[in-house]
Amino acid sequence: MKIKVMLVEDEVTLANIVSDSLQTREFEVDTYIDGRKALNAFYNNFYHILVLDVMLPGMDGFTLAKEIRKSNPTIPIIFLTAKSQPEHVVKGFEMGGNDYLKKPFSMEELIVRIKNLLKVSENDKLITEKYELGAYTFHFDRQILEHNNTEQELTFREAEVLQMLCQNLNNIVERSIILNKLWGDDHFFNARSMDVFISRLRKHLKKDPRLKIMNIRGIGYKMVYRPLDIPAQEA
Repeated sequence: MKIKVMLVEDEVTLANIVSDSLQTREFEVDTYIDGRKALNAFYNNFYHILVLDVMLPGMDGFTLAKEIRKSNPTIPIIFLTAKSQPEHVVKGFEMGGNDYLKKPFSMEELIVRIKNLLKVSENDKLITEKYELGAYTFHFDRQILEHNNTEQELTFREAEVLQMLCQNLNNIVERSIILNKLWGDDHFFNARSMDVFISRLRKHLKKDPRLKIMNIRGIGYKMVYRPLDIPAQEA
């Protein structure tokens, strides 16, 4: 079965180039130039991966991804954009993106990123179990952090980072491992983005002082849970 790609790009020339190039490499491609029409097509078709421009008529790429994540939290999404400032990269991941490719880009790089995300998606199926974290309960599949019967909705990327920390509770997770697994590489801008998400998770978890996300300098992060009489000091 061919890999089916939804390409949403309003620059017609670029869309044709990308579509033709992917099809010559045995991908099946549906191309849309309008975000709202693309959303309707997503609900009525099956795709393995989405490649979304950010600036689109009808509905921008970030909003499109956010709407898609409400019904499908696992399909890989790559954003295409001319903007690469850290705040734009962070917003892309907040909206549910898995990768971020700056224009202009080479087709070979896009294809490598598509194949990498599909491999990760195949090997890492959605885990629906919940995690008990002191006074919190983390529901990964719902992207919810529960505390005293109140629910904090997490972004898709916050949930992914917290899941990795939960799976390695009281153990160090190297920065490069998190970046390569969730962002696809450990470039500087991605590292900056990850730091933002770590800071947000710390704020979400601050109601239970027994739970800490520690920065292990030069190595990575460690989420620890320990009684209050055994202090956890950040490295």
